Amino acid sequence: MPAFPGLSHVAVTVSDLTVSTEWYSRLFDSEPVLDEDEESGDYHHTVYALGGGMLFGLHTHTAGQVDGAFDETRSGVDHIAFACTQDELDAWSSKLDDLGITHSAIKHAHYGSGISFRDPDNVALEFFAPPA
Repeated sequence: MPAFPGLSHVAVTVSDLTVSTEWYSRLFDSEPVLDEDEESGDYHHTVYALGGGMLFGLHTHTAGQVDGAFDETRSGVDHIAFACTQDELDAWSSKLDDLGITHSAIKHAHYGSGISFRDPDNVALEFFAPPA
C-alpha cells in the first residue's frame, strides 16, 4: 500500500464569486488559472494554482445558496491552513495588514504557530508553521 497522499485541492463555496475572486486574487497575489462553468452545469469554479501543485477553488452552485455565513462550530470543515515557516509568519502578518485583512496575532503552541483570519464569507483561514 502506498503512503497516504497529500491534498491536491480545496474548494470553498462562496456567496459572491466576484467579491471572493477579487479578495483571493489579492491574498494569493495571482489570478485564477481556471474560471468556468463545470460541464454538468451544477456549479461554476474559479481555481488558483498555489505552491507545491496545490489548487484552491471557489465554487458557486446553480441550485442556490443556503443562507448563513460559514461557522466552524457546525459539522464540516473547521479551517484551512496554508503552510509556511516560523520565519515567514511575520511577513504574512505584514502582508495581511497591507491588504487590510483583520487577523490574529501570531499564536504559539507546542505543535506550531499560526495566524488566523477570515475570508469574505467568514471561512476560517490560517498561516501555520510547524515548530522550529
